[in-house]
Amino acid sequence: MSAPDTESTAGGPDGGSGVSGEPSRRRIRVALVFGGRSSEHAISCATAGGVLSAIDRDRYEVVPIGVTREGAFVLERDDPAAFALDPAALPEVRDDGSRVRWPASIAERELMLEAPDGSRRSLGSVDVAFPILHGPFGEDGTIQGMFELIGVPYVGNGVLASALGMDKHFTKTLLEAAGVPVAPWVTLGPTDRTGDSAYLRRRVEGLGYPVFVKPARAGSSVGVTRVTGEEGLDAALDVAFAEDSRVLVERQMVGREIECGVLGDLAGGAPRISVAGEIVVTGRDFYDFDAKYLDAPGVDLVCPASLTDREHAELQRIAARAFQAIDGRGLARVDVFLTESGFVVNEINTMPGFTPVSMFPRCWQQSGVGYPELIDTLIRLALL
Repeated sequence: MSAPDTESTAGGPDGGSGVSGEPSRRRIRVALVFGGRSSEHAISCATAGGVLSAIDRDRYEVVPIGVTREGAFVLERDDPAAFALDPAALPEVRDDGSRVRWPASIAERELMLEAPDGSRRSLGSVDVAFPILHGPFGEDGTIQGMFELIGVPYVGNGVLASALGMDKHFTKTLLEAAGVPVAPWVTLGPTDRTGDSAYLRRRVEGLGYPVFVKPARAGSSVGVTRVTGEEGLDAALDVAFAEDSRVLVERQMVGREIECGVLGDLAGGAPRISVAGEIVVTGRDFYDFDAKYLDAPGVDLVCPASLTDREHAELQRIAARAFQAIDGRGLARVDVFLTESGFVVNEINTMPGFTPVSMFPRCWQQSGVGYPELIDTLIRLALL
């Protein structure tokens, strides 16, 4: 699909929130969707702040749509500062009683805003959706399916790749079948906790401690615990099962933690792979939520990572293979361990952390693609 040649027609809601400024010709209207029902709600809001501050306003007009923790779509402020990642007060989409109504069919592109009193007004049509939702009900193929149903082009991976990338069990199963090395693991469901406990422990012990216990379908290290022996297993399972009905237990890999970004190619060729970044953990058990987003000490992000030409070429090959194996589109971050025997893929993140200080944009910046250009490339890929 080619970029539209349209004149924008809608402003923001009364009271100064939402889209501001005079209509501009030829600007592409982008519905930026963020927040969401998952435990990564605040991180999605922070990502929105980054995108709002960097998107090219001469080229794009933004309709900021927040998703509350209960799943309501509301028109939000077009104000990057409102979504700053403050550890003392994490950003959040709050329900003001309004509702953004999406088109009812593929013949329409018009968004409607319904006020608390039931009155409705048009927000104009949109050309593309930019969902920057992390975790379930946003990164897992659900909202991608909605956009497919109503015929709105959208940034990022499709339904299948999003669902696969969100579910660590199926990601690892598919990658293993595609010949991509992954860490040994076992997957547990609720019945494993109520069944033969000795059998459960034998399965985990077969991996060898230490292990990581993590929800199958969560991100940002939410619900993840490092377990060094059997005595810590039950508590770790409680934490993980609180986030998801299926849990992975993975063998801890000994090696360097390396990440790289993947971008689709505008010319339709092989995916582009960024330089690598390295997570250097010096004072924590692992790269947890606080270290990722709340500037907790004990972790350094080094970009570009120090790799030999041969190592970098092999990382690029594995990252591209993993992206293609899940039928990736748009973007992803591939996380690996560099062990004594080579690279082992940890996971694929189909909507990686996208704040200006996150590893994904850092890696692309070091590859010569700045943050505004990265946003532009993703929107252009969605409109192909």
